Amino acid sequence: MSYAITFGARALDLSAPRIMGILNVTPDSFSDGGQLYQDGRVQIDAVLRRAEEMCSSGAEILDVGGESTRPGAAPVAESEESDRVLTAVEAIVSRIDVIVSVDTSTPSIMTASGRLGAGLLNDVRGFRRPGALESAAGTGLAMCLMHMQGEPDTMQHDPSYDDVITDLDVFFDAQLDRLQAAGVPLDRIIIDPGFGFGKTAQQNFEMLARLSELAAKRVPVLVGVSRKSMISSVLDRPPEERVFASVGLAMMAVERGARIVRVHDVAATADALAMWRAVSQVKPS
Repeated sequence: MSYAITFGARALDLSAPRIMGILNVTPDSFSDGGQLYQDGRVQIDAVLRRAEEMCSSGAEILDVGGESTRPGAAPVAESEESDRVLTAVEAIVSRIDVIVSVDTSTPSIMTASGRLGAGLLNDVRGFRRPGALESAAGTGLAMCLMHMQGEPDTMQHDPSYDDVITDLDVFFDAQLDRLQAAGVPLDRIIIDPGFGFGKTAQQNFEMLARLSELAAKRVPVLVGVSRKSMISSVLDRPPEERVFASVGLAMMAVERGARIVRVHDVAATADALAMWRAVSQVKPS
């Protein structure tokens, strides 16, 4: 299946899988917090270096976030999130030719990001905060609709599903109808099953094993499994030592239909994806 998604002023063909690099301008992200945000301010030079490195390594989208959404994370004041995110977005858009995604659930930041030149709004809460859908739809940007059971501070308190894929399928059908009713066309919508967001390790692995069922929907699927705790349920590794496992999971997602993989380790993922493309292009004799 071929997808062309409109990201603001540009379109990207997702018939081939693409890489989204993660840029967390937070002091407390589970994996890389504090590297790009120190002493109460965004480290612009460090942000630009990281962004340029990710782009040169193969990232075609950069996802900027100013609020940690790890399990148990505390909320961030809107003014603080806004300062973190918009400072980084403005710096990247003005200097680097790349699609910028903004990881936020805050309506005012969605609107401001669109004005600055972002191309994608990536909301872990599925545009369900008051005013979020209206603000996102009004920007004309692409939207990534993620599933999360609960909120970041409660989502891992005994998540329960009758059948995780069936429940997600019902959720996405309802939310796609909701977004279309708000005037958002399908060529501006991506879905994310939300690995680690209100799911046990076993539920995460079941989602990955059955990802092709979600990939058969009307819109492309984004998967973010990079360095997540589902890895530590199998391997006793801290986040910084989960690179190889993360790349392996990303390739499993691609094999099952993911069109975008959201990763910390762009170069390693790009190498693996190049090998996947080489094999996938071989025609059976």
